[in-house]
Amino acid sequence: MSKERTWKHLLINLGIITALAITFILVFFYSYLPNITNHGESITVPDVRGLTVDELDDFLGSRNLRFEVTKDSGYSATEKPLSVLKQVPLPDAKVKENRKIYVTLNAKTPPLIRMPKLIEGSVKNATLILQTYDLVLGDIIYVPDRDLNYVLKQQIDGREVMEGEKIPKGSKIDLVAGDGLGQQQLSAPNLIGYDLESAQIAIIGSGLKVGEITRDKENVAVVTTVDSKGNAASYRTKVRPGCIYKQSPTKGEEMTLGQTMDLWVYSPDSIDLAPTILDEP
Repeated sequence: MSKERTWKHLLINLGIITALAITFILVFFYSYLPNITNHGESITVPDVRGLTVDELDDFLGSRNLRFEVTKDSGYSATEKPLSVLKQVPLPDAKVKENRKIYVTLNAKTPPLIRMPKLIEGSVKNATLILQTYDLVLGDIIYVPDRDLNYVLKQQIDGREVMEGEKIPKGSKIDLVAGDGLGQQQLSAPNLIGYDLESAQIAIIGSGLKVGEITRDKENVAVVTTVDSKGNAASYRTKVRPGCIYKQSPTKGEEMTLGQTMDLWVYSPDSIDLAPTILDEP
């Protein structure tokens, strides 16, 4: 056999081996491997926040997902004990089947925190501090004092609680504040267009109390103005989702310290509070 035929035969064999190797690689990576790893298939992570740990097995198992409870825990007075406060991955993330969801649970009992200092400051400032410490504002009790809305005492269930004392997180704190030496009369503030949290802070900061809060789909506020001659005029205006469209008493009405103000909040059907055509009155 000539050298030329030998080389030609060798090259043909090498070509066949190379073609077979390339075919094997293509089949392995683009057919076999995707099939065994569910390539291109994903599951949308559901929102499990608010579910209790007893509900997670069935809820996630039916979606081909698993869960693991993290060592960390949190606390929220508004959530059920042992309910999910946080999750990783977040809702709507795309994951493979059998992926593990890591959850942080709400503690069975509230942790103890140290009571912050609220006295010698304004009621408005005390409200902001309470929110920072995850404490709840209770009653505001007015007593004779020359400084209006000046916090004199901080109490829990009628007992004065001192700064630094350990109390359960989420406790309701009552404030004893000055009435401004009998300066009881004031005008109702205008809260139309305020978001709910800002309106509540404005009410409390004025020495008033937050009354009933009504949420519905109405978003048209009626605003009344008075000109320099005492002539009143009313006009209608729309407010943003989550904002106040009605209040009682109305702007400018005479009120006394400690009186309650009722609020009406525009709350559309949309989950994200973005108005849709269904929310139009």
